[in-house]
Amino acid sequence: MQDNLRWPYPAEVDKTIRMEADVLVLGGGIAGCMAAISAAKRGQRVILVEKGATKRSGAGGSGCDHWESAASNPCSGVTPEALLQAMLDDNDGYNNGISHYIECREGWDHLLEIEQMGGKIRDTEDEFVGAEFRDEKTKLLFAYDYKNKFTIRIWGTTFKPAMEKECRRLGVQVVDRVMVTSLLTEGGKNGAKCIGATGMHTRTGAFYVFSAKSVVMAMSRPARVWLFSSAHPGLCEFRPLQCIGDGHAMGWRVGAEFNMMEKSVRAEFSSAGRSFPPYSAGNNHNTWYAASLVDAEGREIPYADRDGNLLTSVSQRFQPAEGQHFFMKGGNIEQAKYAYDGPETLPYETLRKQGYKLPFYADLSTLPELERKVIWGMMVGQEGKTNVPVYKNFTEAGFDPERDVLQCYGVGWTSAEFLPQERQLFGMPGGFMNDWNLMTNLDGLFVCGDALFSSNCFGHAASTGAYAGRKAAAYTADHGEILPPDEDQIGRERRRIYAPLDADPLEGVSWKELNEAVSKAMQNYCGEQKRDELLQSGVELLARYEREIVPKAYAANPHELMRLLEVFDILTVAQLILQACLARRQTCEKLEFYRTDGDGQKPAPFICIRYDGEKVLRREVPLDYAGNIKENYEKYNQDYIAEKAGEVGA
Repeated sequence: MQDNLRWPYPAEVDKTIRMEADVLVLGGGIAGCMAAISAAKRGQRVILVEKGATKRSGAGGSGCDHWESAASNPCSGVTPEALLQAMLDDNDGYNNGISHYIECREGWDHLLEIEQMGGKIRDTEDEFVGAEFRDEKTKLLFAYDYKNKFTIRIWGTTFKPAMEKECRRLGVQVVDRVMVTSLLTEGGKNGAKCIGATGMHTRTGAFYVFSAKSVVMAMSRPARVWLFSSAHPGLCEFRPLQCIGDGHAMGWRVGAEFNMMEKSVRAEFSSAGRSFPPYSAGNNHNTWYAASLVDAEGREIPYADRDGNLLTSVSQRFQPAEGQHFFMKGGNIEQAKYAYDGPETLPYETLRKQGYKLPFYADLSTLPELERKVIWGMMVGQEGKTNVPVYKNFTEAGFDPERDVLQCYGVGWTSAEFLPQERQLFGMPGGFMNDWNLMTNLDGLFVCGDALFSSNCFGHAASTGAYAGRKAAAYTADHGEILPPDEDQIGRERRRIYAPLDADPLEGVSWKELNEAVSKAMQNYCGEQKRDELLQSGVELLARYEREIVPKAYAANPHELMRLLEVFDILTVAQLILQACLARRQTCEKLEFYRTDGDGQKPAPFICIRYDGEKVLRREVPLDYAGNIKENYEKYNQDYIAEKAGEVGA
C-alpha cells in the first residue's frame, strides 16, 4: 500500500536545466503552436514551453466547431475592413482593432496553412452535398450567415494534433509539462527588455531557465478569479482548469502594460456546481445555432430578425434582414447590432406573457435533415467542450436528435441565476497592451491569442499567433546575441516557487483554500457595483493574503506545487484587476463597468496600467490609437503581403 502512495516520478527539485533559442514561445495552445510554426518557418531556432501536453493542450486543444472571421475566403461577401468595423462599432470602440483586423484579414490564410498541416476544413466525404450551408465548388461549410459566408464550420478536433506534429517536423523544441513561472528581463530590472523565462517541471519539479532573443507570450486569459468550487476543482469555468492567466501575472510583476482589465461580465458559464457545462444543453447559441426551441407543451418559440419580423422558415434564420448587409453569430458574444434576435435573446417575462411555459427544449427533429445533422453530428461533435461530454456520452446513452429533445437554458431562464458579484473575464476581456507588431511595452516581448486585450476565439488565436511568430522572427534577425539572464533574478524566483515544499501542512493552507479565499474576496469587493472604499478594501485584503497566507501555503509534490503557483498567479491577477478598476473613474456600460461613486462624466477611453515595482502607473489611450487600420496593416506587413502575392503568382 505504501508503495502505491509514492510519487511516481524522480525528484529533481535541485536540478536546473538551461535552454537557449532565438524565439521562445510561452504556451502551447492554438496561438502558441502557430507562433512557433511561423517563427520556425522563417529560420529561427524555437523553443515552445507548455504546462500540459501540446498535442491537446489549451482552450482549443480538444476541438472547435467554427472559424469565425474568414472574411477573405473565396466565398465571403464581407471584406475584412467591414467585418472589423462591425466589431469596433458593436463595442463602441472598446476593442482591439489591430488584433481583430489581423484575424479578419489573415484568418483564411492560416486556415489554409492548417489544412496543409493535416487539419480538416472541407466536406471532402461529401456528407453534406446539397445543404444550403455548403459551397459545392470549395466544399466549405458555412455557419450563421449563409449569404455572406465568412464563418466556416471546421473539424477542429483534427487541428491541434496537426499543429503539434508540424512543430516537431520544423524542429521546434517542444517542452511539455513545464509551467512557466516568471519572465526574465535584462539586468533583472522592471520594464526592461524581455530576455527569457523560468519554469518548473510539473512532475519532477526540475527548474528551467530559458534564454532567447525574443519571447512570445501565448498563454491563456485569467480564470477562477471570482468563481471557484473546492468540491469541483476540475470544473470551474469555460476554459480548462490549467488556463488561469499565468502570463498576465508574470507580465504584471515585471512591468508589462495592460488594457481593459477592469472589464468583467456576470458569469455565463460555470460548472462549479452553478450551471450546466457549456453547450451541454440546447441553448441554440453558437454551437447549437439555429436550433428550434419548444416550451414544456411543445409550442415552438419564434425567431425574429433584427427588426423584429417573425421568421416563418428555418432557412430565414440564416439570412440577413432586409437592408442588413450581414450578421454575426457565435465567435463574438456581443454582436446584437448585427445578429438575429433568436429565442435565447428574449427575456423570459416576455415569453411568459405570450403563454410559453418552462422548461424549454431544443428540438432538432423539426429541422431539415442536413441542418439537424450538422448541429448534432458536426458542431456538437467537433466543439471541444462538447465532443466527449455531450456528443459521445449522450449518443451512447441513446439520445436521438430525430426523436428526442434536449432541455436548454438561455437568458432569463438559466438553471442557475448567477449573482451580480459572480464575474468572469469573458467576452473580449482585458490583457496585454500591444502595438502594430503585437509587441508589448517590454522590448522583445510579443503577445498573441488570449494574452491580448480584447481577445477572441479560435481563429483570433491562430491568426495572431502566426502574426506574432513572424514579427518575433523578424525582430530576432535584427538582434545578434542572446543576453545573459540576471542570476539574482533567477535565484529569487527559485526560492519563491519552491518555498511551499518546505511549509508545514498542519499550519498552512492548500491551493484550494487559497483559491476560494481569493474568489470570495473578489466577490465581496469587486462585484458589479464599484466604489473606491470597496476596491481599496479588496486591495488591502489581498495584500494581507500575500503577506500572511502565501508564506504558509504548502504543497506535497510538484503537481500540487503547480496548482499552488497557479493560485499565486490568480492572486496577482486579482490585484491587477482591482488596480484597473480604481483607475477607471466613470461608469462604462460597454465594459460592463459600473461606478456608484462616478462623477457622471463621459467614460474615458482606454486606460492602460502597469506596475513599476513600487507603484501603479496609469495612462489614457485613444480608442482609435491604431490609426487607419488598413493603411497601417499594409505599412507594417509589406513582407507578408509580398509573400502571399508570390504564392498566388506561383
